[in-house]
Amino acid sequence: MKARLQDKVILGIDPGTNILGYGVISIGLKGPEYMTMGTIDMRKEKDPFKKLDTIFTGTGRIMDLYHPDFVAIESPFYGKNAQVILKLGRAQGAAITAALHRGIPVEEYAPRKAKVAITGIGSASKEQVCNMIHKILNVDLAPEHLDATDALAIALCHYYQLTSPLTEVRSTSGWKKFIEDNPDRVKK
Repeated sequence: MKARLQDKVILGIDPGTNILGYGVISIGLKGPEYMTMGTIDMRKEKDPFKKLDTIFTGTGRIMDLYHPDFVAIESPFYGKNAQVILKLGRAQGAAITAALHRGIPVEEYAPRKAKVAITGIGSASKEQVCNMIHKILNVDLAPEHLDATDALAIALCHYYQLTSPLTEVRSTSGWKKFIEDNPDRVKK
């Protein structure tokens, strides 16, 4: 593990406009360690703008309490209803704004990428993710914690991304590297 990551804190967020899940891990000598998890329940609130304010202030309180070094957030995914992705995007934006307001860097991960990182299966169920989170972090979980365990999965996905030796390889590839290595192939 990269020494600079030790003692860092990662906040994972599974955005939602009815229930937002969050999970916090720290990086210790032996890897990721569970700190806390929970949900922000907005099912009783009917005003969509008040929900966004609740997300902004609620995630901000969590950030102020745990002082994360990184925020990892699940990206909205397209479902059958376009309105759902718009609402999820707003929820995600409110949480991202809370992090940026505090100077905390944010990374976004697709749900499938987090599932692969945790279970090895991109189509894993919430229950499968929950079972693996239980094994990885050695924490007791209940079925009502599924939104929070998804958030822990996002946090762990970011941890694995930060500690993967392949991350450095990927950062040296791409178009910029191609242009540097092949200036004769670029038309001006």
